[in-house]
Parts: sequence; C-alpha cells; structure tokens
Amino acid sequence: MAPNAPKDTHGKLAKEAAKAGVPYIMPNGYAGDIEDEIKRLGMKWISVCCGFWFDYSLAGGESRFGFDLDNKILTLYDDGNVKNSTSTLAQVGRAVARVLGLKKLPDDESDNDLTISSFLNRAVYLNRFVSSKKRYEEGMAQVKRGDMSGFSKLLYTRAFFPEDPSDLSAKAQNELLGLPKEDSDEATKDGIALVEVLKGRCERMKH
Repeated sequence: MAPNAPKDTHGKLAKEAAKAGVPYIMPNGYAGDIEDEIKRLGMKWISVCCGFWFDYSLAGGESRFGFDLDNKILTLYDDGNVKNSTSTLAQVGRAVARVLGLKKLPDDESDNDLTISSFLNRAVYLNRFVSSKKRYEEGMAQVKRGDMSGFSKLLYTRAFFPEDPSDLSAKAQNELLGLPKEDSDEATKDGIALVEVLKGRCERMKH
C-alpha cells in the first residue's frame, strides 16, 4: 500500500474482510496499530518483514540506497559498513505464496510440518543481503519544504542508523520456508532494468 494512501484505507479493507468471513489477513506492514485493529475485528494476521525491496530500491534513485545510476555516483551511509536486510520483489512473492500455500492446521499432535496456524499473529522474517543522521536531517528538511522526494531519504536513511540498523539476519526464516538463495549480481541486474520501468513515475526520485 502506498505511503500516501488515505489513512483509513487499511481499516476499511480489514473491516470488509471481516464482514466477508476472511479468517486471516496479511496487513500492510507500514500502517499504524495494525495488530490491534485486526484483533478487534476477531481476525488473525500474518505479517511479512522483509526490509526494503532490493531491486525496486536500487532503481528508485539516489535518495534510497544512494545509487545514482544515471550519473554513476554512489552515496555511502556513514562508513558504508552498516548491515541492512533487504529482499527482492520475487523473493517476497515466493515467501507469501509459500506461507499461504501451507495447510491450515497440523494433521495431529505428531505432525511437525509447517502450517498457516504456526504463523498466525506472528511476523515472517526475510533477508537478502546483509553521517546517516545528517542525511536524515536533510530528508526531514526537504519534506518540511514540501519536497516529498525527501520522504524516501528519511525512510531509507533511518534503516542505516549504526546504533539501530534494520538488520533482520538473526530472525530470517528463508530456510524454514524453503526459499532459494538468490544471486546478488542477478538481483542488481533486475534493479538496473527497473530504472527504465520507473522513469517518469513518483517511485523514481531525481534527488
């Protein structure tokens, strides 16, 4: 769901899903108080925590991962050594398909196979690869001026704060779900190919 979607969009979707008898929902991971809202409706939730989409973010412009592919310039966050977990669009799609393709419940007490019930009201963690504060302040200043290209800079830079990076490696469940290991070179090629797709769209910021 887009960050600029109306604030009540997620709530409306959840309420309609509850009315339709949908037993569980995979909520928009960037919304506020999603768990409480879903619980009030008597539903269960499964959330996918995947970090930023690698290929999409690479193509999104310098304000995201710092890659200015047009001018062949790279901006590093601090010393460039802060680890951050990301996932490709394809890997996230595979994870969602694997989770929702599981059987709902174990066959009996001795059945140790993965089931949807084992993920209910829990997050599924994925990873792909393993002064930011000044850049964060620059993004904040842009947004305050009405320049929303600073929003991406804010969002991405915060994940690279050295004292609190968005590194999900220790929680990753890729192997548990049987997800394949991806090739970083191939993922990078996919990201570069996305540059043309995103040109002229708000997803690709110029600054």
